[in-house]
Amino acid sequence: MIDFLLNGQPRHCEASPDTSVLELLRDSLGQTGTKEGCASGDCGACTVAIGEAGPDGSVHYHSANACITPAHQLQGRALVTVEGLAQGEALHPAQAAMVAYHGSQCGFCTPGIVMSLFTLYEDQQEDGAAPPAPLTPERLEAALGGNLCRCTGYRPIRDAALSMGDYPHERPAWLEKCTDAAGPSPSSPVERHDDSAFAQPRTLAELVDERSRHPEAPIVAGGTDLWLEVTQRLARYQRVVDVTRVAELQAIEATTLEDDRNGWWIGGAVTYSRLKPLLEEHHEAFAHLLHRLGSAQVRNRGTLGGNIANASPIGDTPPVLLALGARLWLAGPEGERQLPLDDFFLDYKQTALREGEVIRAVFLPRPEAGRHLRVWKLSKRREDDISAVLGAFGWRLEDGVLREVRLAFGGMAAIPKRAAAAEAALEGKAPSPAAFQAARLALAEDFQPMSDVRGSAHYRRLSAANLLERLRLVLLGENQAQPGDHTDREVMLHAYAH
Repeated sequence: MIDFLLNGQPRHCEASPDTSVLELLRDSLGQTGTKEGCASGDCGACTVAIGEAGPDGSVHYHSANACITPAHQLQGRALVTVEGLAQGEALHPAQAAMVAYHGSQCGFCTPGIVMSLFTLYEDQQEDGAAPPAPLTPERLEAALGGNLCRCTGYRPIRDAALSMGDYPHERPAWLEKCTDAAGPSPSSPVERHDDSAFAQPRTLAELVDERSRHPEAPIVAGGTDLWLEVTQRLARYQRVVDVTRVAELQAIEATTLEDDRNGWWIGGAVTYSRLKPLLEEHHEAFAHLLHRLGSAQVRNRGTLGGNIANASPIGDTPPVLLALGARLWLAGPEGERQLPLDDFFLDYKQTALREGEVIRAVFLPRPEAGRHLRVWKLSKRREDDISAVLGAFGWRLEDGVLREVRLAFGGMAAIPKRAAAAEAALEGKAPSPAAFQAARLALAEDFQPMSDVRGSAHYRRLSAANLLERLRLVLLGENQAQPGDHTDREVMLHAYAH
């Protein structure tokens, strides 16, 4: 059973462990305002808002794709759909603005767009501005990057978003009262729903015990990848283990390793959205990548640990973490251990995880003086898309020569992988055209990429070489732009011309 609040009203529902929020709304609760489009978290037609109470009792809402969010994760949460925003004839500012600026035509995508604007509006209220402060183009782009509209286009939708502050601050009163009081307290023992079919452990010990007793049960955090198995491949799960309530996996803690490196242990279930402020302060290039990773809905749900454990060769964060020299903290029935991320990926979708082990945390090093990082992603569209090639490059320049060079790529092999031969070609060398020419040639020793729908093997080889050329331009001062100042196409054409 699932106990949660739907638009301010308590709900008590039965659902199988592989039921999505979208299925629960449309099939069980008759709430059809939330639409199904792609069933993969790409189009945003199913966008809803999920509220969680903070330490002070206030409720924070984040947007989520209902099609790939497990319904049981609503336990003790507040769910808001498009049906709940209006109070009689009084529309929420997001709705009123969309009506006034003709932001809807066929209307299929509109509920999801309204819900994205609702969470954007609520975030601005939390920022202390009422009415909301003027939006920056970057913030608006990030909020709507996961919502497709093929009827009106985005101009009227953008105009509506920019004008939300011009409308009365009409909000349902129950938005302020939604708490997680219906759910178990953090000290409660592991929650198992529907005869242990959906487990929500609260501590690491409970999680390890659950994994020991049911090693066949898949682990779910954000569901941004696992739930595609349900919606796209029609997989059915009899038992699921949810790690989003495990306290240890939600922690972000400053630390110093035995080798005297300073940094942070990032819990395996920490979402990208929670990680963003830390990256913006300390790792600008990594933070910029988050704007290219999925959409706001995906970043609100997806986790760093999940992106690593998934072991996809085109996962966005593993190459960056390889370039930074990250470590993993693993926990399982045999105890806990640490492992360099370099040793984690073995082969396609194969990792060094032992039976029953989970990723407890990821070590993110603190930037060291004189060490640099650049990250560049190539994909068919700028937002909400998977990489064709991703390059992450770390180095130190001392006395005019390169030191501690780490070059990592995604999309070039069966696993996220460092380019050992290319690194060797640059290590201890001045960043000269000859050194980088040798590094580009060495890529053929490091990688034999495959061809697929995202790019041919030739494209990938050329792209990887051109990203090294871009790095050369940065090092020689010919390209002083900050990460993201140029489009990928402009950079690739510029590099190819050299």
